[in-house]
Amino acid sequence: MLIALFILLQISFSLHIYSLVLYVLRRENKYLKGFINTTISNVLLAGAITTLAIIHPVYVAKVDFKLLLWLMTGFIMLIMLFIKISIARAIYKRSKDPQHFHYNYFGKKVLHGTVVKFEEILIFFFTMPFFLFCGAYFIARLFNLLLYKQL
Repeated sequence: MLIALFILLQISFSLHIYSLVLYVLRRENKYLKGFINTTISNVLLAGAITTLAIIHPVYVAKVDFKLLLWLMTGFIMLIMLFIKISIARAIYKRSKDPQHFHYNYFGKKVLHGTVVKFEEILIFFFTMPFFLFCGAYFIARLFNLLLYKQL
């Protein structure tokens, strides 16, 4: 029961970050609503986990936190990778749009500074430490599991 709540909280937290990133990039109200909804669900899920842990502490003792942490870091790594890929795809699409480049005297394509948005650069570099730390932990534990049959 507690592990399911932790996994739901992790998914809700990841959707929270994703909604924030999309809102910063696109400035649409549907992403702001998603951000607010995930905030509420995060608070409710955290409250449910805290209440359950206080009422039934034996549930906390039964949770395999090493496995849970491994799954969470893998999920965070995948979400950060998805964010990076979506930013790279948006930049690539803009680089093919004629309003974002011109040809120089020698016939070479010269990209304008409008191909990359400042917010995209910030989000790309802000997510880098999370991607690297979570990815390194997840991959190290995965190799440990494959080689030695233990997390």
